[in-house]
Amino acid sequence: MTDKEFNICVDAYADPVYRFILKNLKQEEDARDVVQSAFEKMWLNREKVINETAKSFLFTVAYNLMIDHIRKNKRVQLTESFKEEIMIGEGIAHGFKRELELALDRLTTLQKSLILLKDYEGYSYDEIGKITGLNGSQVKVYLHRARLQLKTYIGKPENII
Repeated sequence: MTDKEFNICVDAYADPVYRFILKNLKQEEDARDVVQSAFEKMWLNREKVINETAKSFLFTVAYNLMIDHIRKNKRVQLTESFKEEIMIGEGIAHGFKRELELALDRLTTLQKSLILLKDYEGYSYDEIGKITGLNGSQVKVYLHRARLQLKTYIGKPENII
């Protein structure tokens, strides 16, 4: 990968990777740190990275760094917790979005990542498999189970609205 190709990757993939990580971590600064570290790893390994697989490489590295970050934070217990209440909007959409986020938070990190990669980012099963280290069949099964859990928790959309 050349310097120019790396810069093109930064322009093309910085926002999607950040959104994916932010949806999982829910902390802007932590998400920025993970994305920055992912691009740093890509830069350090740019001679080994093939331009055609740069997107997959970047998401895979970011995903693994996110998992490491989550594991590390589970071990660290903070005495104070800071929680910002973010008001996104009023009315029906706000309530549904909040319920959906609560439902997503009940999933495992892997399940949540699969849902976000498939339904939010629009990746194929094979691409998700490359990012998460699963095969296509495992992705389909885990994704199906995650959706069933969401359906069980949320129930009918009419219940939320």
